[in-house]
Amino acid sequence: MRQSLNPWITSPTADTAEQETPDTYLPPTAVISAPLKGMVEPDAADRLAHRTMSGSAALWIIGAHGGAGESKMADLLGARPTDHCWPVLQDGSKPRVLLVCRADMRGLTAVRSALTQWASGAAPEVDLLGLAVLADAPGKTPKALRDFTSIVGGGAPRLWTLPWVEAWRLGDTTAPSSREYQRFITDMAALAFDSTSTTH
Repeated sequence: MRQSLNPWITSPTADTAEQETPDTYLPPTAVISAPLKGMVEPDAADRLAHRTMSGSAALWIIGAHGGAGESKMADLLGARPTDHCWPVLQDGSKPRVLLVCRADMRGLTAVRSALTQWASGAAPEVDLLGLAVLADAPGKTPKALRDFTSIVGGGAPRLWTLPWVEAWRLGDTTAPSSREYQRFITDMAALAFDSTSTTH
């Protein structure tokens, strides 16, 4: 698995040969696991809203934009969608959340704003587990979008890049059998119930 420097807080020392990896989870060397002092919050128009949620869940899914795959990821992981909002729980506890977006320019730009909002401290207090970037089309993702995904993903504690699932277009609700999705599901199950994953 290839590890890369976190472009949000470190500068790479040298370019390496381009190498696309099929691994879904790409942990940066330096991890942003909590809001950063001095980070400027995005404009109000680019922020996700806050919403008080009833009930509870081990995991909440936040789609950074319409069509991000929020409902699909919630179904896949047995989680609850937030309707593109930061969840605020009535009991005052800190929800565990996963940000999701599509791997196109619109989706990556939207989730960059959401991550900036979180990193600046402008979002409500949450335990952000990471970012899942879902392919927006079948086939290989263009290099410019792969590069932008790496940059944007550096602002999350963890990054998963997930391939296109053609069966979902036909209404198939079966969990994908690909290695990338099976690893993602396993990772999220462990993180959602890990008592040590909460950030401080």
